[in-house]
Amino acid sequence: MPPDDDSILITEPEAWDRVQAVNAKGVYLCCKYGIPYLLKAGGGSVINVASFVALMGAATSQIAYTASKGAVLSMSRELAVQFARQGVRVNALCPGPVETPLLMRIFNADPGAYERRRAHLPMGRLAKAREIANAALFLASDESSYVNGATFLVDGGITAAYVTPE
Repeated sequence: MPPDDDSILITEPEAWDRVQAVNAKGVYLCCKYGIPYLLKAGGGSVINVASFVALMGAATSQIAYTASKGAVLSMSRELAVQFARQGVRVNALCPGPVETPLLMRIFNADPGAYERRRAHLPMGRLAKAREIANAALFLASDESSYVNGATFLVDGGITAAYVTPE
């Protein structure tokens, strides 16, 4: 059975809708119902999780995921402008590939898959979840009080690279 989020030629509308519902509509709903509480409290920080693929596309086609993360990025920018003068900052955290159990299962299912991908990572490794969490902590803190509407990349340089030294 082929993956359900693949090329636009393969991805069925049901798969598209499911991914959009979780990634784009989920963020929309969190902002729709969360921002009023921040406004009532006098301000705060919204951190929406997009992805590096929102900026450059995926090497292996995953059209629904990539489009959904692009939607999160655009939504975050618009909300940042709309609520800035009311004390609510909105930023998009865009992680690169992260070492998670799911990603490692995918790599382990295809011998050599990790090494093929690792060659394209300027730092030569995947991010640790803690590194992404630390970026989110910064965006949530008062230390980032003038960061608003940002595309906050935590990608080990992948979006900066055309080719790597290897």
